[in-house]
This record gives sequence, structure tokens and C-alpha cells, in this order.
Amino acid sequence: MTAASLREKRVRDLARMAKQSGVPGWHAMRKDQLINALVRRATSAQSLHGSDKQPKDIPFKKNQHKSSARTKKQKISVGDESCATEENTPQKASKKHHVTVEREAVLKRIREAQARRSYEKSLVTHPEPSQKRSPKRNRAVLMVRGPHWLHAFWEVTSHSVQRVKAAMGTEWHTARPVLRVLEIIGGKGETPAERIYREIEIHGGVKNWFIDIREPMSCRVEIGYEGRSGDFYKLCRSNQVSGAPVGRSDTLDVHWKEIETDCSRIFSLSGGYSTDGESEELRELFQERLRRPLGPPKVNLTTHDHSDANGPKKGFQLNVDAELVIFGSTEKGAYLSIHGEPVDIANDGSFHIRINMPNRRQVIPIRGQSASGLEQQTVVLAVERNTRLMEPVSTTEEEEIER
Repeated sequence: MTAASLREKRVRDLARMAKQSGVPGWHAMRKDQLINALVRRATSAQSLHGSDKQPKDIPFKKNQHKSSARTKKQKISVGDESCATEENTPQKASKKHHVTVEREAVLKRIREAQARRSYEKSLVTHPEPSQKRSPKRNRAVLMVRGPHWLHAFWEVTSHSVQRVKAAMGTEWHTARPVLRVLEIIGGKGETPAERIYREIEIHGGVKNWFIDIREPMSCRVEIGYEGRSGDFYKLCRSNQVSGAPVGRSDTLDVHWKEIETDCSRIFSLSGGYSTDGESEELRELFQERLRRPLGPPKVNLTTHDHSDANGPKKGFQLNVDAELVIFGSTEKGAYLSIHGEPVDIANDGSFHIRINMPNRRQVIPIRGQSASGLEQQTVVLAVERNTRLMEPVSTTEEEEIER
């Protein structure tokens, strides 16, 4: 192996030969350095076999070992011809790029899963487009929508969620948001007690929940987080409601515009007119969403003092009248009369009539005859109306008496 024969070879071939010969630092050497290293390697091999002759055509450089030492510290350049080694082949570069892309995709899926988990866990209420405001305090309102359905509405601030997170510590990672239904037990004159009737696991992004109940009962709800140990961290607590009678129909309208026509009944069934002081949040919620007051108006002394200042004072006028609704059913084609006047009967045999109800006792005979004319039946209704006009009372005087 001579220097002249090695110069005819390519750098790739020289690098492979240097690698096979065990030349240190071969991957950072240039062509002339690879040639000199291979020649020295061949000379050393000949000397080990007893040959002390040095080839005449091999140039000897005094500072060759210093140059070789400096090349060990050089970095591989991508565009350099000496970097065309097995470690930087296109196949390995492509494989490395594929591993990087796959790792980034896995990290992206992990981040998305963490964000989704955090969103489902957070009960922080975000403002609605129509409201355009964030909640300033925690509140929960429970409404009766029928004998078998309750409607829970809540608002939770971010500060309260952070407070619960700090209080739970390490249990926060396994905590789950829960809506608790508490049944209120105790009759009149007894101290009421509460027991957990049901626990519903809820999720973030919502602030309404319909709760089905098997039978009417007095209850309230609590919103909070429950840890793995079973401890419950409360965020807000609702008003107390009593279930509607079984005869009433269920209404499950989600939109407040659809509730507006029946808001007075829902407000009353949900304890809106109770005197225990817990219905204030319920009243605020109804007035915010329906944009009108509910219940009796507040005393306005300014308007009362300046009205009809120059004319005679008029008392508060309230006129009440009443009608009696009589309805029932009979067979198709039958004849029916009330007070001797015929009554229209529908095709299904049902009838419905409204008559005046004066302020006295009256007896109303209802006579019916079958379509064949062979049978007759009479039903007598005895009703009494007793209307009394009470003495007017000033609301300001009532308040002074209570004080």
C-alpha cells in the first residue's frame, strides 16, 4: 500500500479503509490525512512482521501527529465531503426526522388531553353573550319544573375554584365536580335535618342541570368537589324547594323566553314567595333573565306623596269578580241543559261552560238525557260566593308597626 495508489481512491473508500484498519479520528480527516494515516498503519504492520524498511515513496512529515490531533477536535460539517459516512446517510436522517415528528404528535395529544380534562373539571362560569359579565359571587338556584323534575342553575367564580384547589392539595388531581341533592326531613315544629338523597357527577362548561326525582319532596342542592377520601368541598348552596303535586305537568323548557309565560307558577313552586329569606337569589335570577320585577312592588314614597297633590285623594282601587267553570263528559249525542239552557256537547261527549258567579249562594241543576231518550240524569251543584272588602292598610304604617 503506497501513497500514490491511495490517492487514486475516493474519500469514501479511504474512510472505509481507515475504519476497518482502526485508525482513530478517521471520520474527521481529510483525504491527505486519511492517506498518511493508512500509510503509517501499513508501515506499523510491516514493522511488526520484522521488516524495518520504510517505503521510499511515503513522505514523512514531522508535524503529522500534531495535525492529526487537531483534526480530532473538529466538528463534522454537513456539506463537507468528509461527512459522507454511514452515520449521516439519507436513510438514517429520514429515520431521525420521522422519530422527531412522531414524538411531537404524541406530545400534542397529551397536551390536548390535559386541556380537555382541565376544561371538564373546572366549574368556573363564563359569561353568556347576552349577559356580557362574569359572575361576581357564587350562587345556586333550584327551581321546580314539575312533579318529577327540578332545574338547578349555578354561577361559580374562578377565585372560589382556586381556593378549593388549594384546600384539597394533592387530592385535587383525583377530585370530581359533584351536584348533591339534599333531602330535607322534618315536620312542622321539628328541627329540619338534611340527608344526601343523590350525588350527580357533573362537568365544566355548563351551569344548568335537570334533576329527575321519583316523588315530590323538600330538598336543596349543593355544588362542589368531592375528593377520593369522600370529603366534600362546597362552592355554593341553593334555596329550599318543595316538589309540585303529581297532578301538574312537567315543563322542561331550557330557554328563559319559553319560561316567561309560566314564570309565576315556577317561581312560586320554587319557594319564591317564602318568608325564610332564602328566596332572594331566586328572585334576583328571575328578574335578571326576564328583565322585569316579580312579586309585590317596593314602596315608593316619592311617587305616593306627589300624586294628585291638587285634587282629591283617591284610595287604592281593587275590583274582584268571579266566574264559575262547569265541565264534564257524557255520551255522544246526549242532550244537556243548565238552568234550562241547552249546552253544546263535543263529538267526544265532553262539555265546558262558564257562568256568572254572583256574591251569594246558588243551586245549579244540570239535567241530561241519553241519545235514545230513554234515560235521564240530574246533577245539582250548590256553590256559594262570599266576598268581603277589608279596610285598606298603608304599607308604611305596617312597616312602622313591625319595627
